[in-house]
Amino acid sequence: MKTDVITAPAFCEGIQHFGPVWEGFSQYASAAVIKEGKASIDDSSAPEAVYQTLLMADALRYLTLQTCGSKGSGHPGGFASSAEAYASLVMLGHTNIVTEVGHHAPGFYSAMFLDTSLEAMGIKTVTDLMARFREKHGLLGHLSGAIPGLLAPAGPLGQGQHFAMAGALLHPGKLFPVTIGDGGMGEPYVLNSMMHFNTAYPKVTNFLPTLVWNGYSQEHHSMVSRFTDEEMIAYWKGHGFKEVVLVDAKAFDDTNQTSAYADSSYFSQKQRLAFAAAVLAGVDKAAKSALRGTLTAFIIKQMKGTGVHTVGAKSHNLYPADSLDKPHMIEGLKRRALNPEAWKIVRENFVRAGGGPAVKTSVTEHVMELAPLGNMPLHDFPKGEKAVPATAMGALVAYVGTKDKRFVVANADGNEASAMKNINDALKIRHPTVDPLYNQEPEGQVYEPLNEDACAGLASALALFGSRALWLSYESFAINGWPIVQTVAQAMAELRRKTPSIVTMFTAGALEQGRNGWTHQRPEIENFFAAQMRNGNTYALFPCDANAIQASYEYATNSSNKCMVIIASKSPLPVYMSVGEAKIAVEEGAAVIYESKTGSRGTVVFAVTGDMIFLPVFDAKDKLEAEGYKVRIVAVINPRRLYRPSDVSWNTVSQPDNKFMGDANFNKLFDADILLAVSGGPSAVLEPILLRTRAARRDTFAWKRGETTASPAEIMEFNGLTGVAMAQRVRTLVV
Repeated sequence: MKTDVITAPAFCEGIQHFGPVWEGFSQYASAAVIKEGKASIDDSSAPEAVYQTLLMADALRYLTLQTCGSKGSGHPGGFASSAEAYASLVMLGHTNIVTEVGHHAPGFYSAMFLDTSLEAMGIKTVTDLMARFREKHGLLGHLSGAIPGLLAPAGPLGQGQHFAMAGALLHPGKLFPVTIGDGGMGEPYVLNSMMHFNTAYPKVTNFLPTLVWNGYSQEHHSMVSRFTDEEMIAYWKGHGFKEVVLVDAKAFDDTNQTSAYADSSYFSQKQRLAFAAAVLAGVDKAAKSALRGTLTAFIIKQMKGTGVHTVGAKSHNLYPADSLDKPHMIEGLKRRALNPEAWKIVRENFVRAGGGPAVKTSVTEHVMELAPLGNMPLHDFPKGEKAVPATAMGALVAYVGTKDKRFVVANADGNEASAMKNINDALKIRHPTVDPLYNQEPEGQVYEPLNEDACAGLASALALFGSRALWLSYESFAINGWPIVQTVAQAMAELRRKTPSIVTMFTAGALEQGRNGWTHQRPEIENFFAAQMRNGNTYALFPCDANAIQASYEYATNSSNKCMVIIASKSPLPVYMSVGEAKIAVEEGAAVIYESKTGSRGTVVFAVTGDMIFLPVFDAKDKLEAEGYKVRIVAVINPRRLYRPSDVSWNTVSQPDNKFMGDANFNKLFDADILLAVSGGPSAVLEPILLRTRAARRDTFAWKRGETTASPAEIMEFNGLTGVAMAQRVRTLVV
C-alpha cells in the first residue's frame, strides 16, 4: 500500500515505500509509550510497549535495508536478526550500546538517525542518510566512534566486549550492552576476556553481552550453528556467566519453518508480537540482573537476515545487483514498510529513550575529568652511570597510579619479568587471592590476564572512553594485542573530544632474550609502528637511556588523542643524557649524545633508534676515531618529529600536532660525509632520516632475524650489528 508522502514526518523524506496501518495501531500506538520527560518504558509487559518495540524493530530493519540498497553495498543481514533485541534495549532506556560487529554499522546508523543524533553531522532526512552512507565525511562502512552518538569503533571481530567492560568499569550503575555475532564467536578471547575481567572485577557486572545467534557467519554457517539451546547456555555458563537468558524465535513459529533458525518476520502478527514480548521481557530481566551484580548474558536466536531481502549468509552483504530498483529489494522493503504515523511514534520513542538523543547522553560524548598528576618526579640519573630504562619508567608509572586511582596497568607477561616490579609494589596486581609475596590484592590497579588481546583491549578501551591506562608487554608478543590498539588509535584520530592517549611500552627483547631464541625476538612489529606514524597521531618513541624513557613516558602521558609506543630495554645500560636534555630530545625528535672534537678524514654520523644497540655503535666510534674520523652519534628518540610535514597526515586528525624538525636543525644533526642509520630492530623507523639526509654515502644496519644465543652481543653479531661491521661499512663507503 502506498501512502502519500506529504502526510509523513519531514525526516521521512526519501523513504520509498510506506505500508498499511497495523492491526491494533489505534489501540497500542496512539501515543509514544515512552512518555515525555521519561527515559524508558514503565512496564516491559505492557502490550503498548511490546507493540511499539516491534514497530521500532521493523523501522530499523527498513532503514538498514534501504540505506544499504541505496549504494548496493553494506551489510544488512546480521543487524536485522538483532532488531528486536536492539529495540528492546532502547525502549528500556539502555542506549550506551557498543558492538563487536562492524558489519552491524548500517543498523547502528539507522538508530542514530532515528534518535536525531546524526543531525549533528547534517543528516536530517532519509535522503541524507542514503547520500552519506559509505562516503567520505559520511557514514563509513564499519562503525566509528566519531559518528555522533556512537560510543566506540567496530571493525575487526573480537574487540567490542572490551569497550563494554571499560564503560562498565568507569560508569557504575549504567548498563553497557554489547552485541556479539555468533560468526565472531570463533575469534580469540571474546568469552575468555570477559571471564578474566569478571575474576578481576567481580563487582563490575553492568555490561551485557547480547549474542545475536543467527546461525551464519559472513559466507557460511557459523561454527556454533549446530549447538542446541542448552549447549549454548552451557557454553556461556562455562565462562562464568551466572545468568543466561535465551529467547529462541523457533518457539513462536506458526509457519512450520524447517530451519533451526526461524525468520520471525513471517510469523503471524500475533506470534510476532509474542516473540517481541519475550525478547523485551528477556532483555529487561537480563539488564536488571547485570545491574544487580550478576554476570549475565542475553541471547536472541533467529535467522540471519530476518525481515530483509533474503536470509542466511546471503543476507550478509549487498552487491551492485542489490539496488533499490530490483524486485527482490522492493519486495523486502515493502514487507517491512511502516505507515507514516508509525514512523512518528518510533522517532518519539527513540528521542526520549535514555534521556535524550545519544549524541547528548552517551558517556563518550563528554570529556571525563582526570585526576591531576602535578609534576612527575623524574629521577636524573648521572651521565655515565648504568641504569635500567624499564625500572626507571616503572617508578613514574607507580606515581601516576597513586595519583589517579582509575589508572590501570595491563601486562600479560608480568611486570617483574620486564624489570618493572616497582609497579606491582606500588599498585598491586588485581587478584581475588591476597598474597603479599606476589603483590596480589583484590583492589589492585595492575591487570594481568595471560593474553595480550585482553591487556591491550582493556587499556585501549579505557583510554578511548576517557581514562588513563597503560599496556606493557614484550615487543615480541605485542602483535597479539596490537589490532585493537590500531583500531583505537584511528578512532582517536577522528574523535570530536579530547581523551588521554593510549600509551604502550614494549620491552625490546630482540637483543636481550638471547637464550629464549626467536620466540622472544620479534622486533618486526616496529615496522608496523613506523607505518602508523604517517597516520598523524601515532608516535614510536625510542628512548636511549633511563632518563630518556622517563621523559618519553611523561610526554606520552600528558598527550591527548595519540597512540604512544615506547620501546626500551630491561637491562642496565649507560646513561647518555640528562633529564633536561632528554625532554628537549623527545620534543625535538633527536639529539646528539656524542661528538668527536677532531677528525681529519671526514665526518661519520650514526643515526640510532634503540638503547642497547648503542653499545656496538660506541665500539664502532672508537675504531673510527682511531682511524682519524670525526664521529657524531645521534639518538633518534621521536622519529615522527623528523618527517617532513607533507609525509604525515597530521592535519587530518583530532588534536593535530604540526611540530616537525626544520631543515636547518635536521641538517645540523645529520649532515655527514657518511651516514649510518642503525636500529636494534627493523629499518622502517629510520625512514625519515633516510628521506631527508643530504649525505650521499649512507647505509643502514638493522635486525635480520632471531636465533638462540648466550648473550646480547652474540645475537647482535648474528645480525651483523657489531662495531667491527659498522666500521668496515664506513671504510667501504669511502670513495
